[in-house]
Amino acid sequence: MTTTMSEELIFCPGLDASFTKPSVIYETVSVKKPEMQKEKKDYQKKKMKTTTTTQPGMGIFEFQTKIVWFNAIGFLLMHLAGFYGISLSLWDMTKGRFLTFGWMFFLVFLGGEGITVGAHRLWSHRSFKATKPLQIILIIMQTLAGQNCCYIWARDHRQHHKYSDTDADPHNASRGFFFSHIGWLMMKKHPEVIRKGKGVDMSDLEANPIIMFQKKYYKSLYFIIAMIIPVFVPVYFWNEPFWKSVFVNYFGRYILLLNITWSVNSVAHMFGTKPYDKNILPVESTFVSFIGLGEGWHNYHHVFPWDYKASEFGMPLNFTAHLIEFLAKVGLAYDLKEVTENVMENRIKRSGDGSHPVYGLLKDISTDFRENECEKNYESENLGNEIDAEKDSSVKKQS
Repeated sequence: MTTTMSEELIFCPGLDASFTKPSVIYETVSVKKPEMQKEKKDYQKKKMKTTTTTQPGMGIFEFQTKIVWFNAIGFLLMHLAGFYGISLSLWDMTKGRFLTFGWMFFLVFLGGEGITVGAHRLWSHRSFKATKPLQIILIIMQTLAGQNCCYIWARDHRQHHKYSDTDADPHNASRGFFFSHIGWLMMKKHPEVIRKGKGVDMSDLEANPIIMFQKKYYKSLYFIIAMIIPVFVPVYFWNEPFWKSVFVNYFGRYILLLNITWSVNSVAHMFGTKPYDKNILPVESTFVSFIGLGEGWHNYHHVFPWDYKASEFGMPLNFTAHLIEFLAKVGLAYDLKEVTENVMENRIKRSGDGSHPVYGLLKDISTDFRENECEKNYESENLGNEIDAEKDSSVKKQS
């Protein structure tokens, strides 16, 4: 066995898997002195925090970057119009209004899968491959979502994973819930976001003609796919008043899907468990998985971003994973990537918070026990060495 500079080979007593008879374990255990542990904790805290200070003299508006008031007021008005549109459908559930309400949710579903299947799992992480017909369908659905062109969406998301929850993260959750949810779109980008964003590798998408076509003609495509079609279908087919269709199927649909997507950046980075890596902010969120079609198993996703499921196998509330599997069965998707059980188990035991229903318990009982015992032995050995050193020095002085 070999060790690194921060590791020592220690003889450590332990127990076997059945906990019935003693055994002896020789293993390489990472042992850090108190000052090294303190430095590591300080580094982790520093990494989780932003590195710049607020601008003085701004009163209640003390932010790292300036507010873009056009965006802030625009999102406020958009939400007011959206809430009004949704309320129109809820107050009057006549046959026509019920169809309009159902049409809105159908569009939310299509746009949501355009984001989760297309922009996220296919083009941001390349967790599977898709045929050209499927790519065309997904790019239309992603355009319907209205969350910028897929090229920019994927670039921001790749940067988010590479510099997660630091100043170079476009929606850095370390800056608070509101910022990671919507505030990042109301403010000028942090200088680190701009600087590090230039280094994100986008060569694969730049070589994709479907992605680049959408990027070039995004405004025109958005106007047709995300505005004209959603609004005029209810007007034409069941005589919904035009103005009501605008409020319900444009504003209402848009803000509903936006907030579902944003909840992955905010809620799924703050409220939940961390069975795969306790040292990062992303968590496992059942709520976000429910509203986000499987996007809430976020601690797993940040540890294994290339897994097409974005969650452990068998996790509930992951419609997107089942949809990708169906697309693979009919020949539209292929080369699905996923994490092996052994790799996942090792990661859980090494860095999880112990909340995993299977391997988390084993980690608490065995791994932590052995590590604690070895640390105790290390401390006792150091104490003995210090005592011996003091004795030697006193003997030398007497002589």
